[in-house]
Amino acid sequence: MSELNIALMAVGGLVLFLGLLSDFFRRTWWASDPMTALIFGVLLGPVGLAWLDPNHWGINQEVLLEQAARFTLAIGLMGVALRLPKNYIFRQWQPLALLLGLVMPLMWLASGFLVYFILGIPFWEAMLVGGVITPTDPIVATSIVTGVVAKRNLPRRLRHIISAESGANDGLAYPLVFLPLLLLNRPPGDALFHWAVQTILWEVGIAVVVGAVFGYSAGRLLEWAEAKNTMEKQSFLGYTIALTLFVLGAAKLLGSDGILAVFVAGLISSETIKGKERSEEENVQEAINRFFSLPIFILLGLTIPWQDWASWGWNGAILVVAVLLLRRLPAILLLSNWIQPIQNFPETLFVGWFGPIGVAAMYYANLAVRETQGHEVWAIASLMICASIFAHGLSATPLSQIYGRWHQKQVSGEGSDPSLRSR
Repeated sequence: MSELNIALMAVGGLVLFLGLLSDFFRRTWWASDPMTALIFGVLLGPVGLAWLDPNHWGINQEVLLEQAARFTLAIGLMGVALRLPKNYIFRQWQPLALLLGLVMPLMWLASGFLVYFILGIPFWEAMLVGGVITPTDPIVATSIVTGVVAKRNLPRRLRHIISAESGANDGLAYPLVFLPLLLLNRPPGDALFHWAVQTILWEVGIAVVVGAVFGYSAGRLLEWAEAKNTMEKQSFLGYTIALTLFVLGAAKLLGSDGILAVFVAGLISSETIKGKERSEEENVQEAINRFFSLPIFILLGLTIPWQDWASWGWNGAILVVAVLLLRRLPAILLLSNWIQPIQNFPETLFVGWFGPIGVAAMYYANLAVRETQGHEVWAIASLMICASIFAHGLSATPLSQIYGRWHQKQVSGEGSDPSLRSR
């Protein structure tokens, strides 16, 4: 019981603390919320003060991490969906198709091969790790593209494309994780058939249908309730989180990809909600995100497999640098001319660098461990998650400010490209 109370104090105290000082930290110490929560978790955990130890909670660690990450990811995805402008996915379908259809598979291949060659683990296990760390995380990305620093320095088109990609590719990473997972557990022919029929057509396809139906219905019902004055303000404030939980549970019961279903539901519901309701829902969801996203990073800090990391020696450090630099940036450099929101080389570098690894990788890694009983997947994924949280968290403010100063010089300079004025 004492550990529960310590956990409650830790989460509540951290939310209060960051609520008061997060913008100050972002401007002066370059500390993101996820990074602060991760450090806090390490300090409270077995290698720190030893006040909290998940091994004493009587809960299977993989199940705890998987379900906590699943819930946090769903809340974050709903926030991303509500933050995007109306019709954004439909207006920007071409760059998003490139990011999801070409960049994401290239990220998977690059990550998998780097793990395979640097750590020397079996090929399909390495590709499984590659699939786990492929998706750009919406929770960590939100800390990069929101807040005072981001709004002052980054054009809306960059913030929106990073948000939209991070929202969509979390659910669409599902097939990239399950292809090597199936090949590890079944004969190749059986695995490919199951992947094409069960994973793609049913689990992904049904997720899109479920999300669209429930999202549209929720949006129309909200409009009806507002028009008929049947909804109290208190009910309205919890509407989006209720929709998130409902879709997440319903999709899972149907055997489909609940993460993708939640994002689709958020997109479709936001398309049917009018201006006032949409603005209020977005504000509520952002507040909810702040509260529910921090505990998962504290939990990550409590469960870091330090011994596994140490066993790799310098290979672990080489893998971190290689994945952070080669997982995403080369693909964005290759295809940036066809990704419309990216309009110049500095923006290519910015979007190419900021593809953080986070809660989505926690979810898929622990799902993979549960399916394969291979602890090494979590050990590698947790290393990359922590490295990404620090690398992207520490670089978000300075690189945003550098880009902002460069952009200001361009728009104020003689004969600047009109496209650079797009905010």
